[in-house]
Amino acid sequence: MAHLTLEPNLPAPDDAYEALIAAHDGLTREESEALNARLILILMNQIGDLQVIREALAAAKR
Repeated sequence: MAHLTLEPNLPAPDDAYEALIAAHDGLTREESEALNARLILILMNQIGDLQVIREALAAAKR
């Protein structure tokens, strides 16, 4: 069974953050929120493990 990784795991975290911010350029607040919702669903599908998703949701609420 997979477990949630909370330790840094991106080889270039600043580049990843920059890409996320750039994806929101020129969007309205509503469009930005819709992009975030779609991205979350895509990443949940990529994870593919409900237990890991639940761990991530709990970590995000803390």
